[in-house]
Amino acid sequence: MASHIKKVRNGNRFLNSRIGFFILVLFLFWAKTYFAYQAEFTLGAKGALQQFLLVVNPLPAGILLFGIALYFRGRLAYWLMLIMDLIQSIWLFANIVYYREFSDFLTFGIIKGSGDVQNNLGKSLAEIIHPIDFVVFLDVIVLIILLSFKIIKIDKRPFKIRNAFAITVLSFLLMFGEYSIANADRSGLLTRSFDNNYIVKYLGMNEYAAFNAYQTHKESQTRSKAKPSDLDSVLRYLKHNRAKANINYFGKEKGKNVFIIHLESFQQFLIDYKVDGKEVTPNLNKFYHGDHTISFDNFYHQVAQGKTSDAEMMLENSLFGLPQGSAMVTYGTQNTFQAAPAILAQRGYTTAAMHGDVPSFWNRENTYKSWGYQYFFDSNYFKEKPSYSVGYGLKDKIFFKDAANYIQQLPQPFYAKLITLTNHYPYILDKQNQSFPATKTGDNTVDPYVQTAHYLDQAFGEFMNYLQKTGLLKNSIVVAYGDHYGISNNHRPAIAQLLHKKSVNSYDLAQFQKVPFMIYGDNLTGKIDHTYGGEIDVLPTILHLLGIKDNNTIQFGQDLLSNKRKQIVAFRDGDFVTPTYTVVGGSVYLTKTGKKITPNAKQQKKINAEQKHVNTELSLSDRVIQGDLLRFYTLKNFKKVDRSDYNYKPSSGLTSLKERNNKEHTSLMDENGGKSTMNDYVTDAPELK
Repeated sequence: MASHIKKVRNGNRFLNSRIGFFILVLFLFWAKTYFAYQAEFTLGAKGALQQFLLVVNPLPAGILLFGIALYFRGRLAYWLMLIMDLIQSIWLFANIVYYREFSDFLTFGIIKGSGDVQNNLGKSLAEIIHPIDFVVFLDVIVLIILLSFKIIKIDKRPFKIRNAFAITVLSFLLMFGEYSIANADRSGLLTRSFDNNYIVKYLGMNEYAAFNAYQTHKESQTRSKAKPSDLDSVLRYLKHNRAKANINYFGKEKGKNVFIIHLESFQQFLIDYKVDGKEVTPNLNKFYHGDHTISFDNFYHQVAQGKTSDAEMMLENSLFGLPQGSAMVTYGTQNTFQAAPAILAQRGYTTAAMHGDVPSFWNRENTYKSWGYQYFFDSNYFKEKPSYSVGYGLKDKIFFKDAANYIQQLPQPFYAKLITLTNHYPYILDKQNQSFPATKTGDNTVDPYVQTAHYLDQAFGEFMNYLQKTGLLKNSIVVAYGDHYGISNNHRPAIAQLLHKKSVNSYDLAQFQKVPFMIYGDNLTGKIDHTYGGEIDVLPTILHLLGIKDNNTIQFGQDLLSNKRKQIVAFRDGDFVTPTYTVVGGSVYLTKTGKKITPNAKQQKKINAEQKHVNTELSLSDRVIQGDLLRFYTLKNFKKVDRSDYNYKPSSGLTSLKERNNKEHTSLMDENGGKSTMNDYVTDAPELK
């Protein structure tokens, strides 16, 4: 008994010392971080070495940060440790919440753009945050209680500076050793990796934050240091990797209107998918298999943290999104672009974007001016009632109907992009619009996904019927595509059930990133095209169909209809898919069968060449955006966009549209004798009855 009491006293004496409290704080910080690694993140640590690094990587930065307090005396030292622990807890909590939805870690680029999206996050956060997430703050609360009730007493004795310095040196030595081991296992970890998961897995959350801060600072410096000669390597690459147009398709739909239908969070597996024997998307299925629709069944989204904004960047510029953050948010206002709206506007097209959300979301109101959109019909242009909106804005059925009113007024030919949003996480839909059964995976995030997808499909069907009735369909090409995944990789058990598999591996998840891409044109012969491609390839494909040459453009995509295209689909993290190989996280699979292989020398040589192509493509695209290199490039028959030419306020936009109609007389309404065609639009939206 006496021995036990002595041990307790010795333990209390140790915790009552400053070094004892330091070790306690460090241990609790390590424990909650490692808990988050295992319970909240999917880092894919493989083998004893990676598991070892995952265990120890919270310690070096923890020792460094908490060790700062050891240079100070008395209560200040303790409060500094608590404040440091609280800051790291907030950072950990924010990443847990963000990762649950986006399978990625926060960046300063995303944080910088959060002001543009904060009004839209309320409902999503309510779905994403779980009570267990708050356990990361438990140690802070416990430590405050221990100090407040003097269970642990503050050690007011000075801590020797040389000992504090020795702890600081130890933290740096541990960091250096950790990085050396990690870099030996993953060569070029901080120079060639496009995946934030790797950095966290090998080095830790705090080291990732520091590296991302450095990257963000470096990006801000890149533009000021950029020079015209930086384009040389870009132009050399494009010269050797541009795919010639297919003569059977070039100019096939010349002069036609162009509709871009942005299917929010819509994945390829939904096409022809059934629940309880019922088609989830009967209208899109019909469109997909139509007599005049070319549909691609090996088409992948290629977005990163920018999600929808990345998809728009690729679609209309053939430039990749950034490895961190959103290019539209970070560079949309200041950069020079040679985007589809400007290219077509300078060839006589009217260009308009339509979206039932606030114009500031993803910095659209500024970026669209840089891209040359003449009109942007945002939420300010649409009727608003509480029942009209859900989640991120106007319900799709109401949006499409209201958008049709502006479409009928656009002088032809026009380029019109319509961005849907009801099929957006967290897949909320009121009961009066639920006309389809949810899936039964037991995952509350996944199960309502088919319900909002079905609603989107109904809205799409109503809009297509309107185009058919008014004759617009015959004079237009309709491009419909899914912008990114709807179900993230964090829902593996549910994904396995949806795919009717016992489990899913990295290959399955890579293939799960397919999204539909469909082009309707009256002069096209319908087929399912098995070409491998992605969103980066959309712009050159559309331009060639319209008969517009792109020989001198700075576009990283290749025409999907070209016989000369390379079928290498680059993902933003550096992984890739080809008709032969799927490379994910360093593992290699045969694309046709999904079999994991250890490549022989010949296979590895080919894979290395393809990996080099992917890395080069991504890095050069980043160079163009981050350095704003298009300001140095003169494109033949293209005038640089003057943002001051555009004003998206309703009073200005509607006046401009009316004046243009009075001058050109080519709109659908003009074709209808000046009368509205809205009687041809039929919707069963209950809110409008």
